[in-house]
Amino acid sequence: MCGAMNQDKHREIERLYRRAFAEYGALALWSSRPVPNPNAADALAIARSLRFEGDLGARRLAEQIESVCGLATH
Repeated sequence: MCGAMNQDKHREIERLYRRAFAEYGALALWSSRPVPNPNAADALAIARSLRFEGDLGARRLAEQIESVCGLATH
């Protein structure tokens, strides 16, 4: 069961990571390159960029990423 939950969490992290680049790559992630197999640390780095460089929608996506990665949002 735990392995399935970890796999689901990893898939969700990857989905949100790819969404961030698809929707905000040029706007907020211009200094970053996507990695082929993102992990939670990769996603959190992108979330930070979304918060500082993006608009309100980017901030909301950052909050989703942080939530999936297990961080409390502000």
